[in-house]
Amino acid sequence: MTLTVIYPQIPGAGSPERLDHVLRGGLNGIEYEMFKDMDELPDLRGRKILFVIPIGPYGINPDYSRLLYRLRSTPGMLSGCVSAILIDGECEYYTKSAATELAFAVNLAGSDVVGRPVVEGTGSLTNFRVQAKLLGVDLKTAYRAACVDLVMRLMSSKPVKKERPVLLTLHASNYRTSNTMQLWAGVRERLNSSFEIREIGLRNGTVSDCSGCPYTMCIHFGEAGRCFYGGMMQDEVWPAVLKCDALMMICPNYNDALSANLTAFINRLTGLFRQKRFYDKALFAIIVSGYSGGDIVARQLIGGLNMNKSFYLPANFAMMETANDPGEALTLPGIEERMDNFAGNVRDKLLLGKENPGDIPE
Repeated sequence: MTLTVIYPQIPGAGSPERLDHVLRGGLNGIEYEMFKDMDELPDLRGRKILFVIPIGPYGINPDYSRLLYRLRSTPGMLSGCVSAILIDGECEYYTKSAATELAFAVNLAGSDVVGRPVVEGTGSLTNFRVQAKLLGVDLKTAYRAACVDLVMRLMSSKPVKKERPVLLTLHASNYRTSNTMQLWAGVRERLNSSFEIREIGLRNGTVSDCSGCPYTMCIHFGEAGRCFYGGMMQDEVWPAVLKCDALMMICPNYNDALSANLTAFINRLTGLFRQKRFYDKALFAIIVSGYSGGDIVARQLIGGLNMNKSFYLPANFAMMETANDPGEALTLPGIEERMDNFAGNVRDKLLLGKENPGDIPE
C-alpha cells in the first residue's frame, strides 16, 4: 500500500531543514505520495497516513489549523484509515499538546491511530536523550531513527480481530449513582456473549499511585513482572491487562481530568510496560462530563495510554456525553441510538468476521 504523507507548510517559512532530514530517513524505500496544499487533498478514505506537522517557534501553523478544521467539520473524512504523526517544533513547548489535539481529530474523522503514534522533535531535541544514549548516536540521529521506526510500524499495522475478544473494563465509580457506569451497562448489554468481559473496580484506595522509583529499579521489577509496591495492581490488574484484547476505560470527568484512581492505574502501568508493549491492544472509553470538557479527558487518555503506553486507538474510540444528575445520561435524547452505535463500533473493530464501516480494500 502506498503511504500518504500530509505535510501542511508554515506560510512564508519554507520547509524546516531538520524535519525534512528526519522525514527523508523515514520515507527511505517507502512508496509514498505527499500533499502540501491543504486545499488539494484527494479522497483519503482507506489510506495509511503520516501527518507531518511543523509548528514553528510559537506552536502555530495556519495551514495545520486549516487541516484541523477540515478534519473536525467532515465526519468520515478518514474512514478506514490508519494514521501516525511526526511533529516538529522550535521550542520546548506545544509539540505534545498539538499531537494529542491532532490524534483526537483524526480519530473522530474515522481513522484508527497506531500505538505510540507520535514522533516529536522539540527545539533542543533533549526529549531524545535516552534514545540517543541507548543507540550510541547523537540527538538528531536518534530523532531520525524514531521516524524510521514509526513509518515501519504504520505500514505494517493491521487490525487484530478474534472470534471472542477479551474486553477489560476499568472503573472507579458506583453503579447506583454513576452516569458513566449506567452507560457502560447499556453498552455491555449490547455486546452480549460475543465478548469475554471482565470488570475491575479501582475505588477506595485499592490502587496506590506510582511513587517514582528510580528508572533502574522500575526496570528490575518490571522485567520480573512485578512492582516494588505490589498490591492489587501487580496481582490483579497487570495480569488482566496482559490477557485482554481491548481496554474499556469508564471515565467521569473530574475537574476536566481523569479521576485519581484511573490516573494512578496509568502511572502504575509503567512497570508492566517495561517488559511488554501493547500495540495489539485496543483502547475504548466512555466519558461523561457534568458540564463540558469531555474532549479534554479523551485527550488525556490518548496521551497516557495511546501515546505513552502504546495501546492503539480504533476509530471513534470514545463515547462522550454530558449529564449531571444521577441517571440523567440514560434520558438524553438519542442516547439509545448512540449506545447502539458505540457498541456496534466495538464489535466491528474487534470481532473476527466483522467489517469496519468505511473500510476500503487494499
